[in-house]
Amino acid sequence: MSVVYLSIGSNMGACLQNLKQAVEKICLQEDIKFLKQGGIYETEPQNVKGQNWFFNTAVAVETALEPDKLLEKTCAIEQAMGRERGAKRGPRIIDIDIIFYDDIKVKISSLTIPHPESEKRRFVLQPIADINPDVIHPMLGKSVSTLLAEISEEGQGMRRVTL
Repeated sequence: MSVVYLSIGSNMGACLQNLKQAVEKICLQEDIKFLKQGGIYETEPQNVKGQNWFFNTAVAVETALEPDKLLEKTCAIEQAMGRERGAKRGPRIIDIDIIFYDDIKVKISSLTIPHPESEKRRFVLQPIADINPDVIHPMLGKSVSTLLAEISEEGQGMRRVTL
């Protein structure tokens, strides 16, 4: 079994409900075992300004699925929740990204692990650090907590959501 960290985000509709529903759908997969969820954060859009702030979280799961098969499952969840592929980094009802899959590196046409630029994104790293700050980025050899400390605050507006 492999430990995988998924980043989940939404900035359309009932964002908190979208996150909750995505986590529930992940947990219902018979070949995915839920381990833990990080905090929920409201975050400033990074590249495409003029859109709603995002709500982000992360989950750790265990699975025997190969990375491409896990991607098929997460894309099916996104589609079932109404995700339409539009402008890159634009608004979305739900987004589920595979950030880390054990310590492996994957680069195929539809999937790159670790997720590109994850080391620069506070909204990705902070919820993972809530789960396990010692997770090592397999390309950089640095822990998530170290990477967080290296990120500039500029353009990284983020606040924890208390439920």
